Amino acid sequence: MTTPPADLTAPDADLIAALAQAAIADLPAAYRMAALQVALRIEDFASDAMLAELGCESPFELTGLYEGTPLTEKSVSDQPLQPDVIWLFRRAILDEWIERGNVTLQELVGHVLVHELAHHFGWSDDDIAAIDPWWE
Repeated sequence: MTTPPADLTAPDADLIAALAQAAIADLPAAYRMAALQVALRIEDFASDAMLAELGCESPFELTGLYEGTPLTEKSVSDQPLQPDVIWLFRRAILDEWIERGNVTLQELVGHVLVHELAHHFGWSDDDIAAIDPWWE
């Protein structure tokens, strides 16, 4: 019988945030600084209001969400009502990570983050593929 690892604690919000920050640091320089201007929030699950607005039946359906105005739609004359935010939902991410079983947690967090940044930057599918090799 093998001995289980001493620390069986699930990855916490701080680790998810650190993995997301590492993914931002790995972005091409042209996007890195702008990505750092988007607030990053880690929660276990999306709020009931978020889930209802998106038509999600289960909180496990949503791993991330961008709230804000995409850069392609912003004007210098606009007064921001609130900061742009990327939400990462820890429990939904961990559930997908376990279910997949073939990617690292860093890869999955990076993928979710890049997908949400795509909404912020207005990236096309080709832009996303150039930055996130997820689909290779």
